[in-house]
Amino acid sequence: MKKKLPTISADFPYESKFVDVLDSKIHYIEQGSGTPIIFLHGMPTSNYIWRNIIPFMSPLGRCIAPDLIGMGKSGKPEIEYTIDDHINYIEKFIETLNLKHIIIIMHGWGSMIGFNYAMQHEKNCRGLVFYEAHLRPSNEENFSLPLQEQISYLEEKGDSFDILMNGAKFIEHVMPQGMIRNLSEKEMNFYQEPFLAKGSGKVLHQYKKELLNNDGKGTMNKIISRYSQKLITSYLPKLMLYSMPGFITTVATLMWAKENLLNLEIAEVGEDLHYIQESNPSLMGEIISVWLQGLENNDEEKI
Repeated sequence: MKKKLPTISADFPYESKFVDVLDSKIHYIEQGSGTPIIFLHGMPTSNYIWRNIIPFMSPLGRCIAPDLIGMGKSGKPEIEYTIDDHINYIEKFIETLNLKHIIIIMHGWGSMIGFNYAMQHEKNCRGLVFYEAHLRPSNEENFSLPLQEQISYLEEKGDSFDILMNGAKFIEHVMPQGMIRNLSEKEMNFYQEPFLAKGSGKVLHQYKKELLNNDGKGTMNKIISRYSQKLITSYLPKLMLYSMPGFITTVATLMWAKENLLNLEIAEVGEDLHYIQESNPSLMGEIISVWLQGLENNDEEKI
């Protein structure tokens, strides 16, 4: 039985904004002013996952949370939706909005996009916050047990989900495997809505394909390897968040980060697998808020 937790708001009281990016549109929400704080969600979610986190950050900067291309309310162009596609669209999104000296807060799949951007445009970044992130190349040997179980589940199911035509069913089955509480009907509807139309699940199908290509030779691991090598020499301020027991982030990954990453702070954000935003957003928001204020104070001392 899932753990009972305090009531968490399912509301999404944000105005939708759209911007033309490449051959499509990126949907995003925005709150606050000042230093740009970019929120990058992972798979298979949307910017809805940040709804209870943004209020903690908006007094400290201009919070901007896009939906990845093909997800949420963003456009669904006729592309492959590879990780390279996601990287290209977010890089162009940042360029189009002319965002400078940014802080990137990233989760899961979104961490590959955020880290890649940061290591390619380090001078345009002020700090990195990451939770359940892909810090180093992975294979089955360093997967956590919960992640191994999900991968086995996806392999066993094969194409029975018919993800391309029914992405909502994929959401219904896969998201709960990374959570310690049950989503309300309203919350689940928010996550499923982008994939109700037949044929809208191409982005999820590609995600599954790349996730299961875990032999260490796939595009995903090549990208991680490239930015990981740069991360260990980067002096950008970093805040690593982890939950217990975790899903992507293992104890071995925590130890690697402590031993290899410079200018790093590490904080536990509570008990969960992969979605602490849905079980303890207050703790996550408070910890990031304190870190951001410390970052601001350090910048002022240097002046």
